[in-house]
Amino acid sequence: MTTTPPAFSPSRRSQVQPFEVMDILDRVAVLRAEGRDVVSLCAGEPSGGAPSLVSQAAAALHASGRALTYTSALGIRELRTEIAGHYRRWYGLDVDPARVAITTGSSGAFVLGFLAAFDAGDRVALARPGYPAYRNILRALGCEVVEIDCGPEVRFQPTPELLDAAQAAGPLAGLIVASPANPTGTMVDRAELTAISQWCEAHSVRLVSDEIYHGVTYPEAGADDPRGVCAWEIDDRALVISSFSKYWGMTGWRLGWMLLPEDLARPVDALAGNVALCPPAPAQYAAVPAFAEESYLECDEAVAEFARTRKLLLDNEARLGWGTAAPADGAFYYWADLGTQLDRFGSSAAYAKALIEEAGVAITPGGDFDDRAGGRSVRLSFAAGSIAVGEAIERIAAFHARPHTMATSRVYRV
Repeated sequence: MTTTPPAFSPSRRSQVQPFEVMDILDRVAVLRAEGRDVVSLCAGEPSGGAPSLVSQAAAALHASGRALTYTSALGIRELRTEIAGHYRRWYGLDVDPARVAITTGSSGAFVLGFLAAFDAGDRVALARPGYPAYRNILRALGCEVVEIDCGPEVRFQPTPELLDAAQAAGPLAGLIVASPANPTGTMVDRAELTAISQWCEAHSVRLVSDEIYHGVTYPEAGADDPRGVCAWEIDDRALVISSFSKYWGMTGWRLGWMLLPEDLARPVDALAGNVALCPPAPAQYAAVPAFAEESYLECDEAVAEFARTRKLLLDNEARLGWGTAAPADGAFYYWADLGTQLDRFGSSAAYAKALIEEAGVAITPGGDFDDRAGGRSVRLSFAAGSIAVGEAIERIAAFHARPHTMATSRVYRV
């Protein structure tokens, strides 16, 4: 007897957009395997890697033959204590290590934090353009994402007035703020974050503060707080998310953390034990010396290199041939509209594909970060350093000097 197999299909919650930058990284790998010289400026990945003491600790750990067993669900006590000390050093805050949760990257923090803080159906607001994983994780968890169009007139950051408009359409349960932000690099200053925090308190809205780029900031941009403002300096009921990936250059170590409001401490602990058991044990033990004085000095030198690369980029804006760019107060991104290049290529996706295939420069089209107007913009990451960015500028200028038309560029549409 012939039976018809069941018609399985993926869940509705899984139907989120892929992160396009990962597809571009895959293409970079393919081209390099074919022998092509590609300058990759698509990922927010510092080129210098982890501080020396962290790498040495990891090598010693593995050489010791020590059994790497499960740790506490929220991470080892030594690392949580060091993170608490970091908040005392940078922000003058006394943080109880029990309210620090180590996670599998900031991505793990988003999943655990959103699960603990929001129910399915809750309306959670965030800025557009913004980091796509916020909206995709929230949607996969059944939340309603409320994207707030934040243009250059508000420096791509939410304001109480914009939040009032979003709230008028229905009560908000949460707000995600990133400072410095991805992809724009813009920051909210102390007064602005205070106003946002007070708005959230007045409307019973949970504030989630993404602070993973703290420390990667540029005093010459005029920031009043050289490291960034921690939301807990204003109100410790905010959920603060951070990571070792950016300032410490430890992207592949997959290690992040949260500062937990008191009401979320136990729920996050329970969820963490069920979702991943614990964060990666080797990375946790090796990360303890990330907070040594020598490590801070190394990381500050890496930030100084980002600053030099940022200056190189800003000094050559005209040669890039793009349009208006965001201020880039922090992080290591240059977010710009394509200006007249849009007329030649039709979309940022077509432009980015032509650029990598013809000129060997990988950047990220804006659709990842803004599904409405992102087709007009691109993000360039200058985390790779001044040599790579200098070479990219030369290639981009030469690429623009070639004849291109909408007709010939259609083959690059994705």
